[in-house]
Amino acid sequence: MINYNGKLVEQSAQMIEFNRGFLFGDAVFETLKVSNNTLLFLEDHYLRLMAAMRICRMEIPMNFTMEFLEEQVVSLMAKVSFSNARVRVTVFRVGTGFYTPESNHVEFVITAQSLSSSTYQVPSASYEVELFKDFHLSKQLLSTLKTNNKMIHSLAGIFAKENEYANCLLINEEKNVVEAIQSNLFMKIGNKLVTPPISDGCQNGIMRKQIIKLLQKNEMVTIEEKSISPFDLQKADELFLTNVISGIQPITKYRKKKYVTDFATQLVEMLNQSIN
Repeated sequence: MINYNGKLVEQSAQMIEFNRGFLFGDAVFETLKVSNNTLLFLEDHYLRLMAAMRICRMEIPMNFTMEFLEEQVVSLMAKVSFSNARVRVTVFRVGTGFYTPESNHVEFVITAQSLSSSTYQVPSASYEVELFKDFHLSKQLLSTLKTNNKMIHSLAGIFAKENEYANCLLINEEKNVVEAIQSNLFMKIGNKLVTPPISDGCQNGIMRKQIIKLLQKNEMVTIEEKSISPFDLQKADELFLTNVISGIQPITKYRKKKYVTDFATQLVEMLNQSIN
């Protein structure tokens, strides 16, 4: 069951050979977490989606309000048999045209996949990462958006799978570490927590934003947004990744360096308290 333009249907019946999201990656999306039928961080997701649509020059329907988006997700959740879900909202440009679209009108589709837990968990398994150096992210605005053009991330995923890594870290043209395949990166050195700035080309992550806000309130550490080089990773006490679905994923090994996970574990507990 999916939500296609406000109608609950078994499938959208979209013909991919004519769909601009398929043909040209002419689509943007948001991935939301639903916990006990509650949408987490809804306002942040909505504002980021609206910003992405404007930057991509999509025509935003007048009724596409935050309340409308919430209603569409809630209506879909009411029809599925689970209350914890990974929800994807995809907005794509419709109509004919090749690289240049003949219209900026959009349609949307919302899908939901079941999640096993309503809270964020502390992963206990080892989690080794490596740099992906075959292709680079660009330091430009489009790199910060969640669009359907994720070829570099897909190739990094294949590289990680082939070499038995849990994840890969992506770099930009200046060889600075930007993010992981599906997550933002944080590095703890002493009492300082560092994350790459958006200007380096990383995703404008919702969980990244929540972690920064959470730590700014309690002043546990000094937070700094600055570029991270591969050499910096070797000096870190802890490394961890963040996204709205998994929450916080500690990195346990990068090359020959092994990391503790104490701060990340504490942060997961704080995060769960903040959303309950």
